[in-house]
Amino acid sequence: MRKRSVDVAVIGAGTAGMGAFRAAGRLTENVLLIEGAQYGTTCARVGCMPSKLLIAAAEAAHMVTAAPGFGIETTPPRINGRAVMERVQRERDRFVGFVVETVEDWPADQRLLGRARFTGDHDLEVTSDDGEVVHVEADRIVIATGSKTVYPSFFEAVGDRLVTSDEIFDWPDLPESVAVFGGGVIGLELGQALARLGVRMRLFGKGGGIGILSDPEVVAAAGEAFTQAFPFHPDADVQSIDRDGDQVVVTFADDTGKTVTERFDYLLAATGRRPDTAGLGLENTALDLDENGIPLFDPCTLQCGSSHVFIAGDVDNFRPILHEAADEGRTAGENAGRFPEVRAGLRRVPMGIVFTEPNLAVVGEGFQALEARSCPLAIGSVDFASQGRSRVMLQNQGLLRVYGEMGTGQFLGAEMAGPRAEHLAHLLAWSLQQKLTVPEMLDMPYYHPVIEEGLRTALRDLNRNLRLGPAPVKRSMDCGPGA
Repeated sequence: MRKRSVDVAVIGAGTAGMGAFRAAGRLTENVLLIEGAQYGTTCARVGCMPSKLLIAAAEAAHMVTAAPGFGIETTPPRINGRAVMERVQRERDRFVGFVVETVEDWPADQRLLGRARFTGDHDLEVTSDDGEVVHVEADRIVIATGSKTVYPSFFEAVGDRLVTSDEIFDWPDLPESVAVFGGGVIGLELGQALARLGVRMRLFGKGGGIGILSDPEVVAAAGEAFTQAFPFHPDADVQSIDRDGDQVVVTFADDTGKTVTERFDYLLAATGRRPDTAGLGLENTALDLDENGIPLFDPCTLQCGSSHVFIAGDVDNFRPILHEAADEGRTAGENAGRFPEVRAGLRRVPMGIVFTEPNLAVVGEGFQALEARSCPLAIGSVDFASQGRSRVMLQNQGLLRVYGEMGTGQFLGAEMAGPRAEHLAHLLAWSLQQKLTVPEMLDMPYYHPVIEEGLRTALRDLNRNLRLGPAPVKRSMDCGPGA
């Protein structure tokens, strides 16, 4: 058995692990990056980038089908599923290649491929695919092992007709039909994309939740938009899931309560991801673990208790989003590098986006968390049905709700389902991080005609409900019609 002694060992070469490796390396040269499978982040291989490639193809197809609404006569698009998937895979592999190239440019003696397992507080056994075992003694350790897909065990009854978001992007062609389970981010994005690409798709949710939303009015608006666009059951009553030959057979109650049986080529399990700590041997350490076996940690420093171990990225399940993983990786790496001195790292305003149409977005803590706070809350809203630019684009669906604090006028956040919400979310996140008040936000310039005028309408409504300004003028013409 080979032995290594290092100042800092980073377990996992994803977004958080790469950030931790770089940050620790600025404070000590004796850093080791350990990867259990292959280089290339979750985002590049099976997450953000391939999903957006599929969504981009779906948007192109949808633009053709929506053209008659503008008076443009077209024939229905012919979807070449093989060509769609070839582009998804080609561009996916290109993004992955950039990541792999970056990691492989780092010194070979600072990289180790193999599955790491704690055998003590400072000791790791790293086993490669060919069975070689390396014992690594590390003064400090960063856990950045990411997440993995999770689904109910009864889905396994359909055998190889079961796929997750880790496999769907390797399809050589688009199937004829897919049953998608999960009304969260992954299910909504992939489900709508498949439907727009001509795949017969039905999306089964649970409990009525939609994506990342918690505001019941925004949830209702999003549900209305999605159920008009594709078969969607936010709180599905699924009675059975079976396998018959090469088909998945789903029996469920439709919206009228009638029992329906439908057959599909595949079952896509989009029921979430969980921290990947399997086989990590955390039970062999003195770390305090929560009920899910994840080390307890300080979200500001990423330190596990008062120990020499730090945790970052999706594995801590705090904010499993790429830019958060990157920030956490830097913080964990810097603190591991300078340990025992530990400092609080950057924490940005929370922001989540779902790339459906309409987009879904949450800025700040979200409605449910804000409602639970002791400060009195005021709300402003805008319905995009009559918003000028939205109607021009035939994307006039959805609702934006903005939140403020009574007494101070402080802007607190927003939830929305609407056109171009990915961009509105950034404006609002920047405003929240700058601690702007609602009147200060209304002092900003608003061009005409733009979606942002809808945001101004919601802010004016909020300003009035905060008792800081007059009631908004109905159909105000100060910047043109439909503002």
